Amino acid sequence: MIDLYTWATPNGWKVSATLEELGLQYNVHPIDIMNGAQNEPDYVAINPNARIPTIIDRENDNFTIFESGAIMMYLAEKTNQLIPGDAKGRNKVLQWLMFQIGGLGPMQGQANIFYRYFPEKIPSAIERYQNETMRLYGILDTHLKDREYLVGDFSIADIAHWSWARIHRWAGLEIEELPHLKRWLGQIEARPACAKGAAVPHATTYHEPDENADEMATAIQSIVMK
Repeated sequence: MIDLYTWATPNGWKVSATLEELGLQYNVHPIDIMNGAQNEPDYVAINPNARIPTIIDRENDNFTIFESGAIMMYLAEKTNQLIPGDAKGRNKVLQWLMFQIGGLGPMQGQANIFYRYFPEKIPSAIERYQNETMRLYGILDTHLKDREYLVGDFSIADIAHWSWARIHRWAGLEIEELPHLKRWLGQIEARPACAKGAAVPHATTYHEPDENADEMATAIQSIVMK
């Protein structure tokens, strides 16, 4: 059994969707970042960075892992699923996983902050991070032109990018001119396991901002500004 400590964010979905796709049994422990639960001593004891997600593998001497990418790699290797068995294929998946961790995640995260959360609208900052996120989307779109998934079969690399790109509208971005990326997103969104994982620990409307978007953004703003 795996204990998952998480909240409803792209990095959290990366792990919950991976667990669902692998069919692994897990217990969910919501870490309400809106109320600062990630800073509680008991949680910091298992994740020194005070961020979500974290897992504890009870079947492996209570092995504790933080950082979403490291968790995904561990789960894929534990089950020999969602990652190729050969060295080259495995490395290709890890290249794209690192592309998300070092590129799309940080850039889109900053686009979210300056577009949705920052109390002062700074056009140059919004433009900078939106443009860089769209550049990265363009790389994905070109790569997906002749591919169903990022590397051969569906993998943790797809889950990682989907978890972020699915909420492009939250960053004020549209992908109508990126047909391959749009097609790929739809394919993954339609996977029952990924859809279930994206509702852990609760459903949100990040991917389709609704009339409650401003209220949600205001609530999150207090966290961003701390």
